Amino acid sequence: MRDPLVLLPGLMCDSHLFHEQIRALSAEHAVMVAPVSVGERLEEIASSMLDQLPARFALAGHSIGGMVAMELLRRAPDRVTRLALIDTSPLAETPQAAADYEPAIIKLKSGRLEEAVQTLVPAEALAPGHRRQAVVAEQVAMALRVGEGAIIRQIRAMQRRRDYQSVLRRCRVPTLVLCGAEDMLVPMKRHGFMAELIPYARLEVIEGAGHLAPLEQPEATTAALRAWIEQPYVLQSRADA
Repeated sequence: MRDPLVLLPGLMCDSHLFHEQIRALSAEHAVMVAPVSVGERLEEIASSMLDQLPARFALAGHSIGGMVAMELLRRAPDRVTRLALIDTSPLAETPQAAADYEPAIIKLKSGRLEEAVQTLVPAEALAPGHRRQAVVAEQVAMALRVGEGAIIRQIRAMQRRRDYQSVLRRCRVPTLVLCGAEDMLVPMKRHGFMAELIPYARLEVIEGAGHLAPLEQPEATTAALRAWIEQPYVLQSRADA
């Protein structure tokens, strides 16, 4: 019996971000989605989850969900059997980048949610093409369901996050680092750097996708996740190769 798969949605996202992956993978695996908005620090969000999650689980997180995944790995490395990090970063926020979130928070507090969405995930962060506007609309719909208060908590958690490089260097489970080739928020170079930190990581770049790869290229994202789930536990690290 394979371990359950826990999916952690990204900033302003809910389970709809992974709806195609859930549909495709739930026939073969137990799949659950955990919200990432309970608390203003990643530590608080992870703590709220740990009692609710299975004893052992495969873990995939997008954006802030990936950051929470790294915090869960730090807290409970013996419970995480596989790790997938999607369109995310292991680095602490710089003071300037943290301050750059404040205009979006002002928009959220004044009820201008659609403007905040455009500030946080601009259309240019998605791959160009006929699907872009549809994905923008899906992002806005998810943000409306998540709500202004929860999004502000997520932003605060991202502003205050720690550096997870040392956590990833200690990771010893099959790991997928996945990104959209057109993601300008967390560029491909950052994902390559992240993959190099992890002894058992594989980098997968999704063409025709930007920051919301699971929505923009659902079939390619699902294929990458399926291959990761089916990887053997005993792997050879790059250092041993």
